[in-house]
Amino acid sequence: MTNTGWKPNRLSHTPLHKQIEDYIKEKILNGEWPIGTRIPSQRALAKAFGVNRSTVVTAFEELAASGLIAGKTGGGTKVVNNTWNLLASSPTPDWNTYVSSGIYQPNRAMIQRINEAEFHPHIIRLGTGELSPQLLPAVQLEHIFQKASRKGIFLGYEEPKGNLLLREQLAKYLKGLNIHTSPSSILIVSGALQALQLVSIGLLKKGSTILLEKPSYLYSIHVFQSAGMKLYGIPMDKEGMEISLIQKYKKETNGALLYTIPSFHNPTGIMMTESRRKELISVCQEERLPVIEDDVYRDLWIDHPPPSPLKANDHNGNVLYVGSMSKSVSPGLRIGWIVGLEQVINRLADIKMQTDYGSSSLSQIVAAQWYSSGIYVEHLNKLRAELKIRRDTMLNALKNYFSEIATWNVPKGGFYIWLRLCQPFSFRRLFDQALKAGILLNPGHLYDQAGSECCIRISYSHASLKQIEFGMRKLAEIIKTLE
Repeated sequence: MTNTGWKPNRLSHTPLHKQIEDYIKEKILNGEWPIGTRIPSQRALAKAFGVNRSTVVTAFEELAASGLIAGKTGGGTKVVNNTWNLLASSPTPDWNTYVSSGIYQPNRAMIQRINEAEFHPHIIRLGTGELSPQLLPAVQLEHIFQKASRKGIFLGYEEPKGNLLLREQLAKYLKGLNIHTSPSSILIVSGALQALQLVSIGLLKKGSTILLEKPSYLYSIHVFQSAGMKLYGIPMDKEGMEISLIQKYKKETNGALLYTIPSFHNPTGIMMTESRRKELISVCQEERLPVIEDDVYRDLWIDHPPPSPLKANDHNGNVLYVGSMSKSVSPGLRIGWIVGLEQVINRLADIKMQTDYGSSSLSQIVAAQWYSSGIYVEHLNKLRAELKIRRDTMLNALKNYFSEIATWNVPKGGFYIWLRLCQPFSFRRLFDQALKAGILLNPGHLYDQAGSECCIRISYSHASLKQIEFGMRKLAEIIKTLE
């Protein structure tokens, strides 16, 4: 509610407090803020509107006098609208009840704050899991759009599994990774997250248990939990998931599926070794435990290519392989894919058609040209060189400012460094203090509530070199004040 983009006009003859009063009144009377809506705090609104808190206080007093809002000690300020115009009309639906009754769980409060703060101007994003705009291939994509438009762009729906040319190109690309598949066993999705959602509602029973690494990206989102699934974490070491525990945990939890990010793991950056991958495939086949391999970071290697995907050693159709262009090319294209047994892909394709009737045909056409033109390889070579510079800059900053207060891993690719602080701290205070200083973090507890209170997911993919240097120096100063 504070991220509206509206601010009072300081050049207007109308007093600032009156402009704010009218703005909030309009929100209430138009039904955008229905009865029961909690109004942001005076301090938060003052910051959002760029005014003194006293100005907001005056506006609140006028709104309260008009019977539109009311505040209680400890309960905040809410919309009440007990005015005569309300009594004279039909009561509005209690939308708050509907909102709280929805099947899909809301993001955790801190995730919502992160999602909003990412779009604040001048914020230094030290935890963001996406490429800097300077690293995105805007010129190459523009050329592809122009080339496609000259040929005539198809503006209709694609077939259920997605654009055939794109699936053919992906089959060729995957062959280079030792994954031998056909276009009929590939489903185009709107990013890897949709792939997980389709699996959760199309293949699993409510109440099923998902085994996964601990910590894991999945703990920061509710895609499986909203479908009624339970998550059960398996510890990791420097080589990846501890495979020896899979059999034990599957038996104890009646695990239905295993989810893993073996290459440049999110959030730790760990690379699962080749021997560990082969062991995982062997154990899961023996246990008849299906696997989702999330391999969206694979092409972002810096020092040397990762071992072959799990899917490359899967000879029984046990692995669903998920890939995406979001991390290596453009998050805005919203193009990802699932590779698996044809009968499974058919089921997921049917569910996807019920959900959105197919991913953007324009994005699929561009993606197909991206792979067929050979530009992808050229782009990756440049991207890896840039990521190496950023990673090394981050490692140098850690050495200079964090040697006495933290430990960390050295990633061989991907976006992330898992920073472990030596002393306990309040993650909420750290997050708030950093945000006040213009630094946005991803605290470790988002990825493992029970065991990562002293950790931070640090990303070197989005911030500029100057921002990395300044941000890490400032962050170290903040941490030392909290110890």
